[in-house]
Amino acid sequence: MNAASPRYWLMKNEPDDYAIDHALSAPDATIAWDGVRNYQARNFMRDDMQVGDGVLYWHSSCAEPGIYGIARIAGQLRPDTSQFDPQSKYYDPKSKPEAPRWLMLDVQALRKIRPITVAALRQYPELQEMRVLQKGNRLSITPVDEAHWRFIMDLVKAQG
Repeated sequence: MNAASPRYWLMKNEPDDYAIDHALSAPDATIAWDGVRNYQARNFMRDDMQVGDGVLYWHSSCAEPGIYGIARIAGQLRPDTSQFDPQSKYYDPKSKPEAPRWLMLDVQALRKIRPITVAALRQYPELQEMRVLQKGNRLSITPVDEAHWRFIMDLVKAQG
């Protein structure tokens, strides 16, 4: 895949913090994706994500984890300001403004969908290799293969 080709991502968020409805109601349906505190997920944001990349908007830590919306990377990679705020649950006392550890970027919600739960995803042999379905996968951001993205977009279209 060349650098100009869109990539696809699954981004997990807790619905109590940033549900798809919250994102859709934000100005321009765009939210800052902050609070990422895993180096591999941060590196995906820093090194691989590009404006326009597709996003499967995943609700985690809820009764029915799964895909609840479709979004896109909208840009503005920058230091995550919560790392410097002692009142934030994402505060990192070892991170300094002159050398920030953590980044955030903007994600634009495009649409809410009827949830596609983990159990539903597991029904499809075409998706068995999806990272989010692999045992032990807990990353908040994972790449999605183009074939998996297209299959899920077909499921979304079938929802009407």
